[in-house]
Amino acid sequence: MTDQASVSQLHLASATIDRTQDRPVFRKFIAAATVGNIFEWYDWGVFAFVVTYIARNFFPSQDPTAALLSTFATFGAGFVARPVGALLIGWVGDKYGRKSALMVTIYVMAIGTVGTAFIPTFSTIGIWAPVLLVCARLLQGISTGGELGGSLAFIVEWAPRGQRGFYGSFQQASTLVGLLIGSGVAAILNSVLTPDQMLDWGWRIPFAIGGVLLPIGIWMRRDLEDTPIFRESKHLKSEPTPVKSASIMVLRAVGFGICWTTCQYLILSYMATFTAKQGGLTETQSLWSHTTGIIFAIVFTPIWGMLSDRIGRRPLLIAVNLFFAVMGYAIFWFIASAPGLVWIVLAQCALGIIASIHTGVGPAAITEIFPTKSRSFLNSLAFALVVSIFGGFSPYIATWLIHTTGSPISPSYLLIVNGLIATVTVALSKETAHEELS
Repeated sequence: MTDQASVSQLHLASATIDRTQDRPVFRKFIAAATVGNIFEWYDWGVFAFVVTYIARNFFPSQDPTAALLSTFATFGAGFVARPVGALLIGWVGDKYGRKSALMVTIYVMAIGTVGTAFIPTFSTIGIWAPVLLVCARLLQGISTGGELGGSLAFIVEWAPRGQRGFYGSFQQASTLVGLLIGSGVAAILNSVLTPDQMLDWGWRIPFAIGGVLLPIGIWMRRDLEDTPIFRESKHLKSEPTPVKSASIMVLRAVGFGICWTTCQYLILSYMATFTAKQGGLTETQSLWSHTTGIIFAIVFTPIWGMLSDRIGRRPLLIAVNLFFAVMGYAIFWFIASAPGLVWIVLAQCALGIIASIHTGVGPAAITEIFPTKSRSFLNSLAFALVVSIFGGFSPYIATWLIHTTGSPISPSYLLIVNGLIATVTVALSKETAHEELS
């Protein structure tokens, strides 16, 4: 069967699915996928919220900046493992089904998270402490490498036609909920425990909580079913996606995600560290301020996703990419001027609303680029590449830029350059919001 005939049959199957699928069923599956995703990203992100305590326990150094850089390098090591997870788990998703891939990711994350909670510190076992910490982080990276693209493929394929932006946004909203819970847990611990208690044993509590929560996600995912369009694609005989075409699609997806990823890790992750070290806030104030900004991002993410179903993905993505390209310098300048807690909270709320355009629109926009027969693999690979290159090491690069240049505003250079690249990529791409999945 030719590729054209295969695509035509998939379009027909997709249209039929939209008319006949049972809403309670697909909503149940989407809910199960997103809840599991919350636990995955809680475990992944909580590392960043206790990073200063991990630095002192696993990378003791006379220079606090050197210890922090070492810890952020470990944080980034998980991103290096993401392409491995994308290749392995993405292949599982296309070969054996979306459900199989989602179950693998959550089991691997459980091992990495529980392991982190119980690793002895440097003072106890010496060099083996950071070695084991990096190994645990690599497992988490493998898990998230397959989770992001796999869960997006699952959710967008189950979504009704004309609502892929709205339902796809819940994947990223659930990601932010996971980060929010992590930030909130860290903030509460910093509020009720003394600094010495946090340094001694308090930093382990968030990881232990993750180990308790993950079985709930496993239980919810056990009854998932593969999407109808994926099942239909398995019955169609067609040639694999040509390497050249696949490469072009992956590069386009990377271009779509470059500014989104930078914002995710500078605005919605690293900012908790930046406001404490450069913005004049205490550790506790910075965590609560950061948590407030994430709440606004969660609320607005599905709103932007729904809007993109109506007016298209391109106008919203071009607008948000241009905003960060133009305003990136002003954002960091304002916070580094230490305007006070109230102004920083207001700024983080505004940034959460604007950055949520990416999280609301990006999931469907990127997932729609790829064909069903290779969507899980190519989607996971694209996200893994963009996050590994432009996301995971953003906090490290930001810390290094500040240390090297002496300017707390220097991290804005990442936003400016990546915002411009993303703007051009989206502007040169076609609109996919109102097309059938191929």
